[in-house]
Amino acid sequence: MSAPVRSVAVTKFYTSAAWIEGRAEDQLAQVAGWPGVREIAAFPDLHPGKYGPVGCAVLADRIYPQLVGGDIGCGMSLFQLDLPARRFKPEKSARRMRVLGDAASVDYNDRLEQAGLPRGLFAEALGTIGGGNHFCEVQQVAECKSGYGLEVNSLYLLVHSGSRGLGNAVLNALPQGAFDGLDPAGKVGQDYLRDHDQAVKWASLNRRIIAERAAAALRCDLQVVVDVPHNLLTQHDGGWLHRKGAAQAGVGLVPLAGSRATPSYLLRPLGVDGALQSTAHGAGRRYDRSSMRGRVRAKRSDLTAMQQNAYGGRIICEDRDLLIEEAPHAYKSAKAVVADLVETGVAQKIATLHPLLTFKKTRQKGGER
Repeated sequence: MSAPVRSVAVTKFYTSAAWIEGRAEDQLAQVAGWPGVREIAAFPDLHPGKYGPVGCAVLADRIYPQLVGGDIGCGMSLFQLDLPARRFKPEKSARRMRVLGDAASVDYNDRLEQAGLPRGLFAEALGTIGGGNHFCEVQQVAECKSGYGLEVNSLYLLVHSGSRGLGNAVLNALPQGAFDGLDPAGKVGQDYLRDHDQAVKWASLNRRIIAERAAAALRCDLQVVVDVPHNLLTQHDGGWLHRKGAAQAGVGLVPLAGSRATPSYLLRPLGVDGALQSTAHGAGRRYDRSSMRGRVRAKRSDLTAMQQNAYGGRIICEDRDLLIEEAPHAYKSAKAVVADLVETGVAQKIATLHPLLTFKKTRQKGGER
């Protein structure tokens, strides 16, 4: 007698109007066929990834480290600034924020210890943003619902970064065959969980230190609103919940990032069935990085224009390739992503925030970082 066909619940929280690449849905189907996978939630920022789709949560009976990926603990932290909007000057602030392009000249070993992490654990990388889609951005509230402590025109800082080289070191240290699934009770599984948890803590601390460095440059204080990882593994319903580009819900409000030229949003997840306590974390890529080089003109005037936005904001990114790869139209519409989350009952929109100053990367003397 043949074995019964295993049914995996794949719930898609996006409408027919969503831009979803076919390859991402193919990856969803492939992951659904892996041993021990029980349930999948896919969100409207879904797009293809290296080992599986980005923008989904996967519940399984075993651990698949590749579903979390190398940037373990990557997430977004939102901070309220005590800087009045009238005092914020984009040009002057841009000059001051360039300090984020330098390695921090502070010994952070005490901070590591306070966070429950070993002294010396990738300490030299703390307070640095990294490349790719990571950023530190000053934002202004354009509209908001009452009752959440937000005010129109107030300034916030959104930091998107992860565990830098630490997460990759954890992934690369795994033995051959680990991607076939780890027994959570086995030695390799236990070692991975220990190192994973350290990387998640490290990434959270990194975002905090980045924000502190930015606030010092802007000469203001800050207060954390929420810290939300979107690449991590947690226990859930007797299994292991893998999030890859899926924000952890249940922690309060959740930021959803736009691009450097489009608004970001603050959401309240509603705990809808099938969403696996997760929601979208951003707009999601529409075009991969390599294809963007053929879609963006690389004239000096075009690149200069890409360092400003329609809100009067400035973009600090002196890496030509990164400027092109992360151009706003590389991403889907964050507004459309939010609309799908609202329509499918995943979340409620609480606030819209406009980008005023986005830091990505500066040029080092003698070459680029």
